[in-house]
Amino acid sequence: MNDTNRKHWENVYETKNPDEVSWTQEKPETSLDFIRSFGLGKESKIIDIGGGDSNLVDFLLEEGYENITVLDISAKALEKAKERLGKKADQVKWIVSDMTAFEPSETYDIWHDRAAFHFLTAPEQVSKYISTAGKWVTGFMILGTFSKDGPKKCSGLDILQYDEVTLSETFRSDFTKIKCFTQDHITPFGTVQNFVFCGFKKT
Repeated sequence: MNDTNRKHWENVYETKNPDEVSWTQEKPETSLDFIRSFGLGKESKIIDIGGGDSNLVDFLLEEGYENITVLDISAKALEKAKERLGKKADQVKWIVSDMTAFEPSETYDIWHDRAAFHFLTAPEQVSKYISTAGKWVTGFMILGTFSKDGPKKCSGLDILQYDEVTLSETFRSDFTKIKCFTQDHITPFGTVQNFVFCGFKKT
């Protein structure tokens, strides 16, 4: 991503409420189910890549997780999440960064990404993401992208569609697939988007 993309996302979060963007989930059950299924302790380090103002962090805090990081290219998105959480926001690490420029300072037990990875359409962006995840994830990774039956664009931007085979192949150098499935997401305005979700274990 570049500065044009950063400005795009800042504008989205400046001008739209959660009920006006397609990716909003009231409760991210699929992501929570994956995280619980790994059986890690509440002290495990979790990062939400492209987390924006997602409600995932709220539910992780509610369940007692103690080491949560949320990364997004949009400072405004993270501001909105902090405002929503109030004092609880102090329990979270917030990182404003393009995911392809992210240089972690610590490893992560769980890397979560719902609907961010598919925005990387250039081979060098995908390669950087793969190498960063491969180096800094020590436990598990959860990826949710638009499926082959899903949208071809989101928020006016091109995306790459994936399926179980292509996602597994993309990350096979460092991760072993645990399970994948497709799932319909109903947007706040009633349209349907088909996602593929995969859980991986670091090899």
